[in-house]
Amino acid sequence: MLGAILGDIVGSRFEFDNYRKKDFNLFSKDCFFTDDTVMTCAVAQAIMTTEKRHLSHDEKSYQILSEETIKAMQSLGNKYPDRGYGSCFKQWLKSDFPRPYHSFGNGSAMRVSPVGDFADSEAELKKLSLAVTAITHDHPEGLKGAQGTALAIFLARNASCQKQLRNHLVTYYDLDFTLAEIRADTVFNDSCQESVPQAIVAFLAADSFTDTLRNAVSIGGDSDTLAAIAGSIAESFFGIPPLLKRQVFNYLTDELAEIVVTWEKFLEKKRKDDQK
Repeated sequence: MLGAILGDIVGSRFEFDNYRKKDFNLFSKDCFFTDDTVMTCAVAQAIMTTEKRHLSHDEKSYQILSEETIKAMQSLGNKYPDRGYGSCFKQWLKSDFPRPYHSFGNGSAMRVSPVGDFADSEAELKKLSLAVTAITHDHPEGLKGAQGTALAIFLARNASCQKQLRNHLVTYYDLDFTLAEIRADTVFNDSCQESVPQAIVAFLAADSFTDTLRNAVSIGGDSDTLAAIAGSIAESFFGIPPLLKRQVFNYLTDELAEIVVTWEKFLEKKRKDDQK
């Protein structure tokens, strides 16, 4: 989750002013959090709320997770209304009866990282991903983008090498391209089918967490979301340097920072309990 937020903040100033090189400062006074961060926090909050109800992981619990995700997204989204939401999602946030709108936008992938962090199996991951995604992005490509991203995060937690990850993820997307091949021609595209494979390759071509973010930004296009998706995978594989972890809180509100800290403690406790 924190990797996605870091990617969002680092990429924020380049979304509409692309920089197609890697020699930039990760942070500046112009960086800010966008809808990517807000919705990622909402998904994490919904998972924690659902788990506090001590529900078994049956179909009813996944339905409750969907309901809690809607509540969290609408609550946080309306508190932070000017963070770059798409037009259809803006309407969804304001709706008294929110319904999915057949979206295949990359919003499904940029917010799904808590699922990849939390899931204990691929089977559970798929159900969790569907529960937090289909409430808005019920197009097959929107669902695939979220599931593919969550799976990459889940697998990266225990992968021995990036090649091992690539062999799994090619069942979702064609990854047979290099960043150099696409860098000059990439234009803004907020679909899952364009964004997710680019973000995955940005991770696969990297040798560290920070290199992943630099790769993602250097592609151009939807820089904050590409970096958020790539960063969410890189966190699980490389970890995040402690200095970057500290710096991210300079850009968050107290409310969002508290969600991040609570999520980190929640995951730590869960993993300790799972080892007992």
